[in-house]
Amino acid sequence: MTVQPSFEAGTTLAPMVVARGVEKSFGAVRVLRGIDLDVMPGQVVCLIGPSGSGKTTFLRCINLLEKIDRGLLAVDGRHIGYRVGRDGRLCEMTEREICRQRRDIGMVFQRFNLFQHMTALENVIEGPVGVLGENRREATARARELLKRVGLEHKADSFPAELSGGQQQRVAIARALAMRPKLILFDEPTSALDPELVGEVLDVMRTLAHSGMTMVIVTHEIAFARDIADLVVFMDEGQVVESGPPAEVLANPRQERTRKFLLSVRGEDGHAR
Repeated sequence: MTVQPSFEAGTTLAPMVVARGVEKSFGAVRVLRGIDLDVMPGQVVCLIGPSGSGKTTFLRCINLLEKIDRGLLAVDGRHIGYRVGRDGRLCEMTEREICRQRRDIGMVFQRFNLFQHMTALENVIEGPVGVLGENRREATARARELLKRVGLEHKADSFPAELSGGQQQRVAIARALAMRPKLILFDEPTSALDPELVGEVLDVMRTLAHSGMTMVIVTHEIAFARDIADLVVFMDEGQVVESGPPAEVLANPRQERTRKFLLSVRGEDGHAR
């Protein structure tokens, strides 16, 4: 395991996420092959690319669900999974320290991951009360506000089994927001939804983006990425092949691999889905 020891932060213009030479393997399979990326505060970054290109693994590394093998990864000026010891060298965090660091990073998964025995409201307040130690009455009031924000105030007392997939994913977004994160990661949040439910989740994400939330989104919704992203990153075979504004990467890609991928996801009318 090699982690670069230096990282410069401390200015208002410092990136929220910094990745330098990030590598990750599972056994003999190299999944990430030197990822370099900056995500600025308030920026919406969409990661696109074929299945197996390393997008989800990279997201999981940012949220400490996977440890990187080599390189540097930092959020808000702090090394992910590592702290500076008394001798000035980096050392691995304890599990308790990792959990504390993870509080600042929200994550919305493909499969919702709601507690089935809890109502929508209970799912949203579980983290603030159980992890952050917030007052239950205050957490409940804020949870109701967040459910209203995602259009589900009328479903506060419903259990996940009583909600559609789109509604469950919107509860999951409210749950992530309840932890007051500095950054939210979305791992293909619409991939498990029926087509008619995709729009309601994307609308909530658009509202979040307009509010200034820093977001990194793995998505196959190319039209959505064109509409919402400040930066589009095309990944393939564990590498960043191309990145830039949507108007450049999606409309006029420089790399042949990017062009081939975009052609593969276009419908018969020629427009990206």
